[in-house]
Amino acid sequence: MGIDVEPHPRFKGIYYVLFEDGSRKLATRNLAGGHAVYGERLIKHGNGEYRVWDPYRSKLAAAIMKGLETVPIEPGLRVLYLGAASGTTASHVSDIIGEKGQVYCVEFAPRSIRELVENVCLHRHNMSPILADARLPEQYASLVGKVEVVYCDIAQPEQARILADNADMFLLLRGGIMFAIKAQSIDVTKEPAEVYKGEISILKTRGFRVGQVVPLEPYDKAHVMIVAQRMD
Repeated sequence: MGIDVEPHPRFKGIYYVLFEDGSRKLATRNLAGGHAVYGERLIKHGNGEYRVWDPYRSKLAAAIMKGLETVPIEPGLRVLYLGAASGTTASHVSDIIGEKGQVYCVEFAPRSIRELVENVCLHRHNMSPILADARLPEQYASLVGKVEVVYCDIAQPEQARILADNADMFLLLRGGIMFAIKAQSIDVTKEPAEVYKGEISILKTRGFRVGQVVPLEPYDKAHVMIVAQRMD
């Protein structure tokens, strides 16, 4: 019995790799054949190549492993990614949305954006790297059109407000958001649960209907993933 690959039962563009020892790992179909991004294993299967998706390196993968019920990121969609860093998760988003989609990658750190460009974006035509501060969406408004999804993973205070400001400018009505809240980046003096409650309250006052809230332990400490939809 060899390695097998099967589509995720709920999420388009996401797969499971089934190994000979009976283990099962998340994967995405590699849009840049032969290129790994962060040392992940590449699996040839049929006429495709798949990248094993490490939940200890990606909060989106962690959320799926922890029982996430909705992933608004789907093939063909446009995604604004706030806090793309060097592209670990953003590259998997690129795989999911495919050739017909586009992911706009906003990152503030010059070193990270350089790694993102040289190691990831050069091999992926559906990724647009943007060196900018997510707190100032007007500075990159000319580079980003309307999107169906905003994904936010930033390490600074006022995360919900920054996300909502970007959504006001770029997110289509009924569009989805995925929000990885880093409690310690917001307030180290408060309990994480109190921080999450405050950020969720901000989202609700800014017109979002909050769906699932998924704790990411043991993959990430003091983090949750929130899925919400813009309602007005």
